[in-house]
Amino acid sequence: MAKKQFKAESKRLLDLMINSIYTHKEIFLRELISNSSDAIDKRYYNSLKDGSTGISRDDYTIQLIPDKDQRTLKIIDNGIGMTREELEKNLGTIARSGSLDFKSAMEQAEAQNEKGGETIDIIGQFGVGFYSAFMVSDKISVLSRSEGSEEAWLWESKGADGYTVSEGEKEDVGTEITLHIKEDSEDENYSRFLEEYTLRDLVKKYSDYIRYPIQMTSEDGPDTLNSMVPLWKKQKSTIKEEEYNSFYKEKFYDFTDPVKVIHTNVEGLISYTALLFIPGKAPMDYYSKDYQKGLQLYSSGVMIMEKCPDLLPDCFSFVKGLVDSQDLSLNISREMLQHDRQLKAIAQRLEKKIKSELLEFLNKDREGYTGFFKNFGLQIKYGVYENFGMNKDLLQDLLIYNTSYKPENGDGEGDAQNLMTTLSEYVSRMKEDQKYIYYACGETAEKIDKMPQTEVLKDKGYEILYMTDDIDEFAVQMLRSYEDKEFKSVSADDLEIEETEEEKKAAEKQEEDSRELLDYMKECLSDKVADVKLSHRLKSHPVCLTSKGGLSLEMEKVLNSMPVDEKVKAERVLEINASHPIADTLVKLYGEDREKVKTIAELLYDQALLIEGITIEDPVAFSNAICDLIVK
Repeated sequence: MAKKQFKAESKRLLDLMINSIYTHKEIFLRELISNSSDAIDKRYYNSLKDGSTGISRDDYTIQLIPDKDQRTLKIIDNGIGMTREELEKNLGTIARSGSLDFKSAMEQAEAQNEKGGETIDIIGQFGVGFYSAFMVSDKISVLSRSEGSEEAWLWESKGADGYTVSEGEKEDVGTEITLHIKEDSEDENYSRFLEEYTLRDLVKKYSDYIRYPIQMTSEDGPDTLNSMVPLWKKQKSTIKEEEYNSFYKEKFYDFTDPVKVIHTNVEGLISYTALLFIPGKAPMDYYSKDYQKGLQLYSSGVMIMEKCPDLLPDCFSFVKGLVDSQDLSLNISREMLQHDRQLKAIAQRLEKKIKSELLEFLNKDREGYTGFFKNFGLQIKYGVYENFGMNKDLLQDLLIYNTSYKPENGDGEGDAQNLMTTLSEYVSRMKEDQKYIYYACGETAEKIDKMPQTEVLKDKGYEILYMTDDIDEFAVQMLRSYEDKEFKSVSADDLEIEETEEEKKAAEKQEEDSRELLDYMKECLSDKVADVKLSHRLKSHPVCLTSKGGLSLEMEKVLNSMPVDEKVKAERVLEINASHPIADTLVKLYGEDREKVKTIAELLYDQALLIEGITIEDPVAFSNAICDLIVK
């Protein structure tokens, strides 16, 4: 029996496919099971086409038989089988696909209306998956008997050196593949592929939804390892909430139920089914660099990738779930996807679907959405900020913030920081004379509510958004506006609030009369401030800090909290309440004791820093200066 050479280029080609195309050795079982499923599909298709009664669909099986003593693993199916010529054509030519030929013939027959009824989906189309078995085997035997034939043939190979084909004996139609598993090495434990629990895990992971029973014989008889019918292919109306929850927790290793389930089936130029879940809690590593986003990707029920990151934008990386499509263009390994228009089209549609479902969640269940936002709102805000605001239109309607707004019916009275509002709701409540969407940043809503800078806005009845995350002000800078209303921080140098002519003239005169005092205080504070001015935004508080330019005080705090050598500094403006007794005291002391004015200026500046939550440079000097004033 002469050994025949593969009809492909050389040993180098086979070595490339075995050692480079596949990144995980374990997928050999997925490939061989998929081939067995294809073989059964072909036999079943022929029975439908010919109208033969044959064996029923329930009798088709795929058998796994591990033998530790012989170090063999058998994969047996009762599919269509192969003739000698088909063995040589399909297995003797690397990258030759019998499944692809069969599918082409089937599609041609369907186009000519030669067949009606049930559609058969052929999983494998490229003919390389079989050779992945050489990653774990040093010899492969394929015994096959074709449907309609009394003869059986044995194909054997030890790799790229070639193969032999000889007569064999097989009672039933189908194919029996025997893998002679390699001996263990220092780097690889090949024996694990002979363990029942490993085989069970691999079937569950990759081939759980193969439509035919995958069985392994135990002491109690044949044991079916796969569930066969994917939950996502059932009619949504027949699936109970408990089934979704159970599937999610088992599949994605979570202990809590999801807060939202998105089950969608799309048909058209690109067809797919998606089953997505929004977790009830953020994973412990979610906001760390170790977290990996991605959806499970299936092709006709066979898992191709455990996490396909290209199906989710970063802003929706919290979504878990899967996508199943038979339309994706897979390359020869079925493990690496071509980045083609089909994949991008699915990703774009999923993005829109997730947004629409979240908007519905927001509008119909505010309490539930608020809980979701506490878990994942930070990611949505990062999504607004990253890529120079490219996704702001996608995400801006999903944002919610604490607010100073108090409903007229009294709900939330005295505890306004617990109210959450959308940007759309804020704009709908804006007063006729209000130019801006006002916001304030701080550590907590409670602390923001007490900020001196908020007093004048509250006095005029303007609503303020309370922002408590470090990313908030950066995200707002990317948003810039919402429904043509610009954002403005309460700590901005100029709030641009409408004033009467009398108020403007009075303020200008007061500023002019105090100009010499204010310039002296600015000189005393040196480069600590860009300006000192009288304020008309303050009511009860004596002093506050605001900023000029693009860098706010809050952004300064956030940036300086990062582990960088060079620190940044906003253009700080010290504002003195023009109506507070401290202003009169300063005017009086300026004519009597300028040294004391200097001390008070430094104290007021440090006081304003503390209000802003910024650490003062010399707390000891600050304490001593207060004591000196008290004593004097």
